[in-house]
Amino acid sequence: MKASTAGWLFAAPALTVIGLFFGLPVVAALALSLTDFDIYALADPGNLRFVGLGNYVGLLQNPLFWKSLGNTLYFVIVGVPLSVAMSLGAALLLHSKVGRLKPFFRTAYFAPVVTTVVAVAVIWRYLFHTRYGLVNWGLSALGIDAIDWLGDPRWAMPTIILFAVWKNFGYNMIIFLAGLQSIPEDLYEAARIDGANTWKQFRHVTLPMLGPVLLLVSILTMAGYFQLFAEPYVMTQGGPLESTKSVLYLMYEEGFKWWNLGNASAVAFLLFLLMVATTSGLLWFARRKGVE
Repeated sequence: MKASTAGWLFAAPALTVIGLFFGLPVVAALALSLTDFDIYALADPGNLRFVGLGNYVGLLQNPLFWKSLGNTLYFVIVGVPLSVAMSLGAALLLHSKVGRLKPFFRTAYFAPVVTTVVAVAVIWRYLFHTRYGLVNWGLSALGIDAIDWLGDPRWAMPTIILFAVWKNFGYNMIIFLAGLQSIPEDLYEAARIDGANTWKQFRHVTLPMLGPVLLLVSILTMAGYFQLFAEPYVMTQGGPLESTKSVLYLMYEEGFKWWNLGNASAVAFLLFLLMVATTSGLLWFARRKGVE
């Protein structure tokens, strides 16, 4: 038996599972996006019609889709850098030689990652309640008027971004911490001998050595933030005034509220194309900067 044949045989079980539970659903969803599959077609397949790219054209002409896309991009553009920065900052603190109680803080920072999104989101709704929330209570103690965090279109998305960053930064912190621990100490010693201060060591040693890790964390975080759904679903239901409705939330409403499954599949593939384009652009930028 050839080595290549043996390799395919060993990979066959995993490839079969991927094909059945990922490949076939993706192909089926793509086929649905080219039809007007809805609740009537679900009751009687004879009502199903092929519409080609009609669903995609309709979405591109739908103001609600562009509103949801703008909300999603706002969430990604603000949330991803903030999450990466907080993760890196926490990892640097835990990696510092002067730090104390590192096991405790490592557990405390990572704890939000393993908590249930829905349960924690409900707690945050009470924390940011306009009349009874602890956040506004603290602001009132400072003489600041109460803010309608989840009912004001100006503040709803920033509040959700803050929640998402707090919920997810611990996962990236662990990845950064592993990357920091893999940097040879000799490099820092050589930099100190050359007269580099702490900032220069971070800029010229830490950041370049963390380049591949930064790329990985950025891609993973961006992919996750494009799929914003649970936070607005629990905290604001897409409001107020559609200010927190994401593309994935729009897909959910189209598919499971209005039963326009063909339209929902088209939304999913437009989001997929956007994620592919953004990830490809990030990889191109990283290669141009010499990050591998």
